[in-house]
Amino acid sequence: MSGAATGIPNLMTAATPSTPALDPLTYARGALCGVAAVSIWAGWMAVTRIGVTTTLNAWDIAALRFGLAGFVLLPVVWRKGLALKTLGWPRLILLVSGAGAPYALVAAQGLRFASAADAGALIPGVMPLLVALLASVCLGERFTAQRKTGLVLIFVGIVCIAGASLVAGHLARSGGHVLFLGAALLWACFTVVMRWAKLAPLHATALVSVGSLIGYVPAYLLIAGQHMMDAPMADVAVQALYQGLLTTVVSLTLFGRAVAILGASSGAAFGALVPAMAALLAIPLLGEFPSHADWIGIAAISIGVYLASGGPLPDRLRRSGR
Repeated sequence: MSGAATGIPNLMTAATPSTPALDPLTYARGALCGVAAVSIWAGWMAVTRIGVTTTLNAWDIAALRFGLAGFVLLPVVWRKGLALKTLGWPRLILLVSGAGAPYALVAAQGLRFASAADAGALIPGVMPLLVALLASVCLGERFTAQRKTGLVLIFVGIVCIAGASLVAGHLARSGGHVLFLGAALLWACFTVVMRWAKLAPLHATALVSVGSLIGYVPAYLLIAGQHMMDAPMADVAVQALYQGLLTTVVSLTLFGRAVAILGASSGAAFGALVPAMAALLAIPLLGEFPSHADWIGIAAISIGVYLASGGPLPDRLRRSGR
């Protein structure tokens, strides 16, 4: 995964050649960074759901995220520029929309109606499937047998989670699922543009954050800023720090360090933990217990994400999947 402004990483980075064998201490250091990053990403689902179901709303969450992250990452944009020669204005706008305020609004609104476990499965879990479809059409990418298997498993997981909700007649929850899939599509657009332009993850994150700071936060303050002023300051502070600092800057740094130590393909192993970890964190934080169908879907999506992201396999399986 490459870190990005939403706190949900890009699961479709190309695998690098196998890294040399690491000593146990070095591997443990890389693994610790990876697990810490994934914990922050998974926690984002629960923290955001707490925010939008108590004293704040989706508009507030987006403003807190990009108000702080935009200021923190402004020096990166100042130093590296807007990448207009590479992107042009249309792709820059698509980049910012795909991972910026529009994405955050759709995802946070979905969390009003559906669980954090659903969000963990249907946003970062489904994103590789949508990226693959877009990359096949826009970039002409072809897929290995391993990635095809992973994409099929992701689709099976979607059917398990969304289908069970429809069959049970949970229309509000199903509406949340639609919003999650919309958020995943926005994120997939961001990913394809970032890969096409070959932008560094930190630069792309900074462009998204600063673009949302300029394009969204002033309008929010003029139209709806009073709502945040009426919320308890403790709630505002927790969301601002988690949304704007932990998920945007800290998780990116941690995951970048993990990839530097372990390699990109090994990093996919940690990214695949997001759906299951989001579900587990939601149990103590929100009292949300996934159903049996949900757990089957989460397991299928997690395995699918691992395979679709190029996670390392035993030599015998890797040779047979080429």
